Order: sequence, then C-alpha cells, then structure tokens
Amino acid sequence: MKAMSRRQALLLGGVGVAGTAVGAAGLFWTLASPPGPVTASELIQPQEERSGDGQLQVRLEAGPGRIQIAGRAASALGYNGGIPGPTLRVRGGDVLRIKLVNNLVQTTNLHVHGLHVSPEGNGDNVFVSVEPGGSFDYEYRLPKDHPPGVYWYHPHHHGTVADQIFAGLFGAIVIDEPEPIKTSAERVLVISDTRLDALGNIPAVPAMERMIGREGELVLVNGQTNPQLRGRPGERERWRIINACVSRHLRLRLDGQQLQLLGIDSGRFSEPEEVEELLLAPGNRADLLVTASTGDSVLRALYQNRGSMPGMMGPRLGPRSPADQPDGIALATFRISGEPAVPLTAVPSYQGQPDLRSSAVAARRQLVLTAGMGMGRGPGMMRFTINGREFNEARTDTTVAAGTVEEWTLTNASPMDHPFHLHIWPMQIIEENGQPVATVRWQDVVNVPANGRVKVRVAFKDFRGRSVYHCHILDHEDLGMMGIIEVR
Repeated sequence: MKAMSRRQALLLGGVGVAGTAVGAAGLFWTLASPPGPVTASELIQPQEERSGDGQLQVRLEAGPGRIQIAGRAASALGYNGGIPGPTLRVRGGDVLRIKLVNNLVQTTNLHVHGLHVSPEGNGDNVFVSVEPGGSFDYEYRLPKDHPPGVYWYHPHHHGTVADQIFAGLFGAIVIDEPEPIKTSAERVLVISDTRLDALGNIPAVPAMERMIGREGELVLVNGQTNPQLRGRPGERERWRIINACVSRHLRLRLDGQQLQLLGIDSGRFSEPEEVEELLLAPGNRADLLVTASTGDSVLRALYQNRGSMPGMMGPRLGPRSPADQPDGIALATFRISGEPAVPLTAVPSYQGQPDLRSSAVAARRQLVLTAGMGMGRGPGMMRFTINGREFNEARTDTTVAAGTVEEWTLTNASPMDHPFHLHIWPMQIIEENGQPVATVRWQDVVNVPANGRVKVRVAFKDFRGRSVYHCHILDHEDLGMMGIIEVR
C-alpha cells in the first residue's frame, strides 16, 4: 500500500486510511468492498431541516467516518455523518443559526455559498478559524427580499478547501418562494466527484493535478452513482442542481424531456427559459423544471473542454478528452411509466432583480486572473494570481464604497477556464468576450473562459465588511487565486 502523505493523514486522521498510522480513532477497512460503484439504486434525498416561525437552528458536525459513497463503504468526511449534509430550507427574512462543530484534525470553517448576508462577525465570515475540537456559532439574517433558489454550504479555510470538499463536506440550502410553484415532485441533486482507492480511502492528490484542477473518476449525485428517479408522463418536477465538484465543469443534457430553466445561482428569470443543455461551472446551481415524457432518459454530463496548461496533461491529470467518454457520464436515470398526469398550471411570472445596465457606475476595475509556469514556489510549480498577487489574508486588495455600483472586467490571461466567484454580492453579466448580453443575468459564479473576458456589474448594497473573491476551481483558490474585498 502506498505510504500516506502527511497532508492526507491530517485530512483524514481518525478515519482509518492506514489504521494504526492514524491513531486510536482509526477505523480498519477490509478488502471485501465491491471493486466498482453500485448503480441503479433509487435516488436518496438528503435529510431536510426546515425553518419555522422565521428561524432555523441546526448543528453541523464536520467529521470523519464510514460513509456510503457509490454504494460502498468509504473513509471520508461528512456533515452529520452523511454525503451530502442535510438540506437547510429557509425563506427570505428568516434567521439561520448554525453551530459548526469541528471533529476533524484540521482547521475548518463554513461558507454559505451565494447567500446575500453579512460577512462580518458570526455571519458569512471566511476569516473565522474553527480549530479541531472547537465549535463556532454562525448566524445569518436573510433580507426579506432575498432571491429564492438553491444555494449550498461548504468549508472555506484557505489551503484546505479543495481537500475537504473532495472528501465530502458540502450540503444544499434552499430558499423558498412566498408562493411555491406547483410541481409533482421536488428533488435536490448535489453533483460531486471524488476518488477511492482499493481500500475505500480517498488518496492524496499529486501537486500536478492540483495545478490543473482535480477531477475524480467517481461522479456522484447525492453520493450515488447513476441512481434512478421515477415519474409519470406529464408530471412536472423541480430539480435543484448543485455543481459541488472541485474543478469539473458540468455540461448537462436530459434528452427526451422538456426542460425549463428557472434560473442560475441567485439569478431567477422573470419567465422560465426552454433549454436543451446546461453548463454549470464549479459552484454554479440550476433551478430546473422537468416535464416528463414517456420512456427513460439519462441525465448526462458531456465532455467540456475547460483548457489546460501545455505539457501538463498526463495519466489521470486534468480534463478528460471526448474520446474517453463519447456519450458523457451517466449521472442519473429518469424512468417514466404509468398513467399520464393532469397538466399543472403555468408558472407565474417572477419579479426579478434589477437591471444595472442603466445604473450610474462609481468605479470601473479590471481583475486579471493568471496561471503561469516557471514563476512558482518550486521546480515545475505554478503561481495562481489575481492582478499579479497571490492571496494574503493581511492585505485588502479592493476597497469599495457601500451603496455604489461598480463595473468589473474579469480578464483570464491563462489557457484554462477560471470560474470567478464573488461572495455576498451577486454579479450581473454585462458582456462576454466583448459581446453584450441581451437579457438580465445574475450569477455569483461567472465562468471566465481561457484567454477571454467577462464584464459584470455589482451593486454593493445592504452590507459592509470584508470578504473575498476567487477562482472556484478550488485547487486554484487554495494555491493563491483569491483576493480580499472590503466594502465600507
């Protein structure tokens, strides 16, 4: 068995990666686990915690354990012993309180990805460090007009984000509308990827693969491989899809079914849009209506070229080619049978977020995302920077006046895509590679293509404080592609 690195021992300490090497809390694994993933089981929904009387209080324990991944026992991390963690369901105006308990042997913390809440104190403060054996009480006060949709939570302690998410620490957040859309069923689909060795352990990731951005061979929906969903012809289901992968872009298709996109991230559309295909960068979410037709359909993730660095491709490194999986990856199978359902009423129009294209702009900035060889921390290593600088917690990179609108040009000076994520304040996409965007599109993760640029506008309203922006290929974030913003 390959020797365990110190980094991996720290990450999965107490889970039994090497039994006695991890200490008395280790779990011993056998070789009796099945060699491959178990497919075609019924889709399992994560446990749900729902708010009442304007508040939701939950306890999330981040820790190692024996967790089912792809139908086999795995040595992994989870919130409250599961992958994904519980789904947290709230409404605009609610107060969400989370006690995070750290049962890891690493420092961790919590980020409520996409929520428009305060970044200060015990809000969505990524500068909090919860040490092993410790806990922290978070409190998030959602504005009454917070956009409905699907969001998620995950660790955000710099340097360990990719490892902890790859090992299983993530879960969904749903913000409901005041008046729900009528559907036959509602499903949360958290798509993640990881890798297991013959003993059911998550192996250490080589430095080269971190630089490309890791992609695990196991692509999971709610911790399962190609689970089954069942419905009747004519039923309208609501699928809330989260790309919780560390680096993998998901180009999704569900041929044979009618798909209506309600929105991406927090950007709910005024009317549903008919779509055949969806591209979700890491961190993106989709709110999707699926109207069922007779027969079976497979939700697939097709090959998406997100670029690479010349000379860095090799066995198990970086994005796979179309030849590896010409039909893509089967994520889930939708089986339709039985008597047709009575059609539901049309989806009501939604009063969406404002259009900033006519707003006064207080400042225009350019943020340049760069990944370069030959200037790194060691032989063969790369530097990942924004405006030429690696992340430094002691330095504030961007200072913004509260209540203003700014226009940012996000420029990618590398041959790899970089999905750009701004915490707290969503972005309206104005231009892509110099071409104006005709519709109002709000997202909190914006994919900036290799050697391309995207122009966005941001309204810095409601909150002041210090937060971050970064590449959501999380290996790149951990390697330095992150900056600090302060709104004051």
